[in-house]
This record gives sequence, structure tokens and C-alpha cells, in this order.
Amino acid sequence: MSTYLMPAYIPSRDDALSLLLAYTKTENLQKHAYAVEAVMRYMARKAGEDEEKWGVIGLVHDLDYEQYPEQHCTKTREILEQNGWPEDYIRAVVSHGWGICSDVEPMSRLEKTLYAIDELTGLVAASALVRPSKSVMDLTVKSVMKKWKSPAFAAGVDRSIITRGAEMLGVEVSELVEDTIMGMREAAEEIGLKG
Repeated sequence: MSTYLMPAYIPSRDDALSLLLAYTKTENLQKHAYAVEAVMRYMARKAGEDEEKWGVIGLVHDLDYEQYPEQHCTKTREILEQNGWPEDYIRAVVSHGWGICSDVEPMSRLEKTLYAIDELTGLVAASALVRPSKSVMDLTVKSVMKKWKSPAFAAGVDRSIITRGAEMLGVEVSELVEDTIMGMREAAEEIGLKG
């Protein structure tokens, strides 16, 4: 007699989006989630990885941030567990807070990528918004790297996390900036950076 095992639950973008909209009401936080999702999808394609999985994880990575800022990453774990999400998805989300609000170190390429680009999307968005075009479509790596060197610009962006993430991935920060710009261009309208 063979036993039929139910296939494991694989969260879809719709599943992720409904959770995001249930827990995140602030437009800027939603735009950040869309930006991170777009960059994760771009990076997954570039690495020959599962674009849907990477994107879904990017979309929910800050699920608890608006309602439970003091329990960031911890509450997201609870929410995703209650919704039956697979452990590898949950681990990836929690690992982006490594050294800040989580002790889960990014190990997989997916986890290292999320860790590296989360803060960087903020710097890229800020760099685009000060351009005459207010667009990511004509934003250059050189322009972002110039802003990078000015600690007063987008002061909330922790550059040390971006640097550590780039090191984990074995790439230069400038390459990471280029990939982040390219990924964000794919969602430029959704994130309000089309100009």
C-alpha cells in the first residue's frame, strides 16, 4: 500500500501580497516591499534561481515592521508559521535582520542577497528622488556611489550592512548597486520612481 504525501505548501505572490497588505498599511513601507521583491526577482534570474520564491520572500521580509517594530523578524516568524509557510522561507526572511534583531545568519545565496539589498533599495530610492527626473530609470551607479560617500545623505541607511552583504556574496558594492537599480527599474511605476 502506498501512502500519498500531500505536496508541501508553496506560498504564491497572491498569498504574500495579502499578508503584506494585511500587516502593512503605510504606502512607503509597501513601496519598499515592492522594491525588495523586484530586486530579489532580478537577482534570482541572474543567478538561475527560483524567481517566484525569491520574490515572495522579498515581498514579506518586513511584514511585522509597521505593527511590531520592537519585535521585528520575531513576529514575522510567528505570522508566517501561523499561515503554514515552509521553514526555509521563514528562515530566509528572519535572516535579513541578522546582527540587528535576529541571530539567524544568512547562509544561502537567497538569504545573503536579501540581507545585502534590503538597505540598499533605500539608498537607491533616495538617490533617484533627488534627481531632476525623480526616476530610477536614468539613475547611474556613479550617482549612487557618490551619495554613498556622504554619510549625511540617507543617513538611516546602514552602509556597513550593505558592505557586509556584498562581501558575503563576493561582489563589489558597485555591482550590487547596479543590480539593485536594474531590479528596481522593473517595478519603477509600482514604487513611484518612474519619474
